[in-house]
Amino acid sequence: MRGWILSYVWVALSCGVIAAPPGNPIQALQAYLKQPVGQRKPATEDFRKLTLSLKQAEQISGLLWTDHVAHLRKERAKEMQAKVIRHGELSMRFEYVVYGDKPKDGRSLYISMHGGGNAPARVNDGQWENQKRLYRPKEGIYLAPRAPTNTWNLWHQGHIDPMFMRLIENLVALQEVNPNRVYLMGYSAGGDGVYQVAPRMADTLAAAAMMAGHPNETSPVGLRNLPFAIHVGQNDRGFNRNRVAAEWSDQLAALRKADPKGYVHHVQIHAGRGHWMNREDAVAVEWMARHIRNPLPRQIVWRQDDVLHSDFYWLSLSAGQAKAREEIRAKAVGQYIELTGPAGRRVTVNLKDELVDLEQPVVIMANGKEQYRGRVPRTIGTLLETLKERRDQEYLFPARVEVILP
Repeated sequence: MRGWILSYVWVALSCGVIAAPPGNPIQALQAYLKQPVGQRKPATEDFRKLTLSLKQAEQISGLLWTDHVAHLRKERAKEMQAKVIRHGELSMRFEYVVYGDKPKDGRSLYISMHGGGNAPARVNDGQWENQKRLYRPKEGIYLAPRAPTNTWNLWHQGHIDPMFMRLIENLVALQEVNPNRVYLMGYSAGGDGVYQVAPRMADTLAAAAMMAGHPNETSPVGLRNLPFAIHVGQNDRGFNRNRVAAEWSDQLAALRKADPKGYVHHVQIHAGRGHWMNREDAVAVEWMARHIRNPLPRQIVWRQDDVLHSDFYWLSLSAGQAKAREEIRAKAVGQYIELTGPAGRRVTVNLKDELVDLEQPVVIMANGKEQYRGRVPRTIGTLLETLKERRDQEYLFPARVEVILP
C-alpha cells in the first residue's frame, strides 16, 4: 500500500538550498515547500532528527498535508476527469453522483461494488449499470466502480486495495471527501468483495455493508473497529449465502460479547427474499452513515489476509514482515503499549499525542516482555515518512518505535 506521493520533503541543508537555523524547523520547511516538487532535494540527517514540540508537530503536519493536497489536485485532475484508475496493466472505470449539501467537515463517500463475476464483460457491464442506480444516500458521493477484471473474484484480488486507496485519496483531495466518512458496500459478487476487502482496509473505512455475498475463506476477526452490516435473503441458498450469513452473525455476536467495545455489527436476514432483496437492503446506507472512522482505536486486531498490508491503524510492518493469516494485536493503556503476535516480527508502533503523551516516557511491552521504555521524540523525518507511507492526514505520525516481538 505504499507509493509515491511527494519526494521526501527534507530541507536541503547539505546542498546549500536553504539555510535552516537549528531550532527553527517551521521556517525551513516553509521555505523548502516553495520550491517545485521536482527540485526538492534530500536534507541532512541532523535536520531529520530535529526534535519538535507538540505545537510545532501540529503546525508542520498541517503544512505537509496542505502541500500534499495541492500537489494531488494538479497531478490527479486528469485522472478524475477521465474517471479511470490504473494499476499496472489494469484499469478501473467509475461513475459517481453527488447527493445533498456538503457538510463543513467534508462529504461522505460510498463505494458500491457491482455483482456478476465469472461472466462475459457485457454481463458485468450490465451489473455495473444496475449498481449505479441501486442506492441513494441522503448526503455524499455515491460511486460505482467497474471491476478491472471479469473473474469470479473480481472484487477481492490484490490490485483492488491499491486502486481503492488511490481513488479515496483522489476524492479527498479533489472532491473534499471527509476521510473519516468513507463507506464500502457491494451486492452479490460485490458482497463477496465487502467480506474480503473490509477487514483488510478496516483502518481506512468508517463502516461497511455486505449484500447477498459469500465470504469464502476470510474471517471477521479483523473487523474489531469497523462497524459491519450483513444483508442476505432468507431463501438465498446459492453458495449457502443465507447459512453462512447466519454463521457470521453468530461469530460477530461472540466476538462482541468477548470484547464489548468492539465488533459493532448489524445482521438482517430478509424474510421470504432470495438473492434479490427487493431493495430492502437499502437501509444499510443510513445505518453506515451513523458511523465515523476512529483512526486511533485503543485496541487493534490485525489479521492479515492473503492480500498483505504493511500498515494498519497505528501499526506498521517493514518489507517482508507481513505473512498471510498471521495476527498481531495491540492495546494502548495510558503510556503503555502492549503487543502480541508471532515471535521475530519487527513491528513499528506509530505514535502521536492523541494516543500517548509524548512529553512523558512510553513503555512498549511485546508478548509480555518490555521492549522499550523512554521518551519518543517528535521529528519532521517521521512525519514525512508516514505521509509517504500512508497518504492519509489522520496517519501522519510525528514519532515511531520499532520493536521485535520476542
